[in-house]
Amino acid sequence: MNNHTSHRVELRSLLIIFYRNPGLGKVKTRLAATLGDEKALAIYLLLASHTKSITEHVDVDKVVYYTDYIDREDNWPNTLFDKQLQRGADLGERMLNAFADGFSHGYQSICIIGTDCLELTTEIITKAIKKLEQQDAVIGPARDGGYYLLGMNNLLAGVFKNKQWSTGSVCADTMSDFKKLGLNFFQLELLTDIDEEKDLPAAIKKSFQLL
Repeated sequence: MNNHTSHRVELRSLLIIFYRNPGLGKVKTRLAATLGDEKALAIYLLLASHTKSITEHVDVDKVVYYTDYIDREDNWPNTLFDKQLQRGADLGERMLNAFADGFSHGYQSICIIGTDCLELTTEIITKAIKKLEQQDAVIGPARDGGYYLLGMNNLLAGVFKNKQWSTGSVCADTMSDFKKLGLNFFQLELLTDIDEEKDLPAAIKKSFQLL
């Protein structure tokens, strides 16, 4: 019994990873608009692989939330990542449900990321988790006006509502919610999410012969 209790305290933080089941024509549609479905899928898989490699070593519980079905045979090791299914009508509702799941399981701080950010590192995620020891919330702003990471210590349902998802106002609107709630929050460094061809770093453009 004692072992279980100490284990629980140790694992009070949860990292949620939102992941779209890969399929031709189903991922990175804005990339596909200029590069075609095959290159968009290849880049998406590269982004997912990067996300897996940087999160494997984050020392908290981790859960991958799939869009369509849970894949136990994919590259996300079942030993390191719990696997769940996203539920909800839009991105906000799906994130809200995932956070609610985590808090209902006794986690005291939860961060969520997607698989769009090549600049994201293990260190930045770890810093976000550590900041929640002193702050109510943490956010990682993306150059397109969205965010690449969101973290909180309590279920702040309002931050997932009344947002124009995938637009340039999401991060600012979310920080405005934090301020209205009187929360202390930490803003991480500004990073680039890969949504369109212009977001791709030169090395990737070169490897995909886009230069």
